[in-house]
Amino acid sequence: MANHDWTEELPAAITVTDADGTILAMNGRACEVFKEDGGAALVGRSVFACHPEPALTRTRELYARREPNHYTIRKKGQRKIIHQIPWYEAGRFAGFVELSIPIPDEMPHFDRD
Repeated sequence: MANHDWTEELPAAITVTDADGTILAMNGRACEVFKEDGGAALVGRSVFACHPEPALTRTRELYARREPNHYTIRKKGQRKIIHQIPWYEAGRFAGFVELSIPIPDEMPHFDRD
């Protein structure tokens, strides 16, 4: 993620894909999270090739809908929130940014309506 040094210090994994699902960029934390799958070598590969079923079908649906997707997971004992957010260039769908952020098991919730 050239010229964006802040992404390397952010305690979150960031992966960016284009509209066809090609991985454009990964910060260092994302490379570490996905090191068993190839790490930085995943840049330039299809995100669809990285997902087995049923995640592959969900990923294809995500690209078809072009809508944000949010969920939590537990991986290697760490709870995380995943945000998959479409990004746009000149108003046209350009792909997705995935943020994987570690979160504690219990966290406060505030209603601010």
